[in-house]
Amino acid sequence: MAGRADSMVLAGARVVLPTGTVENGRVIVEGTRIAGSTSDDTRTVDLSGHWVVPGFVDIHNHGGGGASFATGTAEDVLTGVRAHREHGTTTVVASTVTGEMDFLARQAGMLSELVEQGELAGVHFEGPFISPCRKGAHSEELLRDPDPSEVRKLLDAARGSAKMVTLATELPGGIESVRLLAEHGVIAAVGHTDATYEQTVEAIEAGATVATHLFNAMPPIGHRDPGPVTALLEDERITVELINDGTHLHPAALELAYHHAGAGRVALITDAMDAAGSGDGHYELGPLAVEVKDGVARLVEGGSIAGSTLTLDTAFRRAVTIDRISVDDVVRSISANPARLLGLYDRVGSLDPGKDADLVVLDADFTVKGVMRRGEWIVEPHIG
Repeated sequence: MAGRADSMVLAGARVVLPTGTVENGRVIVEGTRIAGSTSDDTRTVDLSGHWVVPGFVDIHNHGGGGASFATGTAEDVLTGVRAHREHGTTTVVASTVTGEMDFLARQAGMLSELVEQGELAGVHFEGPFISPCRKGAHSEELLRDPDPSEVRKLLDAARGSAKMVTLATELPGGIESVRLLAEHGVIAAVGHTDATYEQTVEAIEAGATVATHLFNAMPPIGHRDPGPVTALLEDERITVELINDGTHLHPAALELAYHHAGAGRVALITDAMDAAGSGDGHYELGPLAVEVKDGVARLVEGGSIAGSTLTLDTAFRRAVTIDRISVDDVVRSISANPARLLGLYDRVGSLDPGKDADLVVLDADFTVKGVMRRGEWIVEPHIG
């Protein structure tokens, strides 16, 4: 890892800006920020033949590098954060999994300290307020209805760091909890749900704005029973999370979501568990045992998919090379859109002057060659 340079120019690359891709572009870094001007003696880094894109923003991530955000210590969480940074994710929200309420409150308190230190961008509670019919890799005996008082308990424990709560909004207290979250500026996400189309529309009208890993852990589209997927895709107020790892979604489903929602309403996520970046083996997701084989994480008991081993650089590369989505649209989905959702677009999510110098250098095959966070190389590019 190299240290921070006072100033440098990254020159010669294809630079992806909110207005489009600039050929033979220049990104000027001054200290921790992207700048609009520089002096003659500034160091120049030649990135010809490469891409420079904004740092990735992951709003749904349970861990990586062998470490869990859901059950680990602060040191564990930092290990996971570093693992994802090396793959281009410069902004991470830590996601929990279903657990005892007191444990979740304690974990939220620890995670909030890392948010205050600038290591995390927030906390996402996935569970325990989800449907036993669509529990996925969550412990059924620990699930509970979304009582607004209990939702409020978790928000209080997070001390202002809670960014999102995933709910099965059809359960008792679900709509009231959506309203509570909206009133507190916290994203209400519809997920792990057995809701009907009509119930999902009601949740959106109450203030829900995100679909947690669309298609996964919810009823499929039916021609007489369109279900939650249809309601979430058709409403312009909803941003849909997609896990583009080749396991959670068929490419045609990903294309369907992009076609109906548009690139401006897609957030590519990892839903990563601690095996991300660590290889096959035996792990835990909350209290449940997980086996990772050939890069796919499944519960030992029952075989349900248990999060992913995805990193966002792989999601980016798949989106461009397999799904044939334009680089500009992928950048919107992997950087700009999630940054806006988190209320951080004034600082991250694009390469505009004045924002944090968070960026990723990709080669012609869209493999990570460099990662910068706040002006410091996490992975320094060695070009030539």
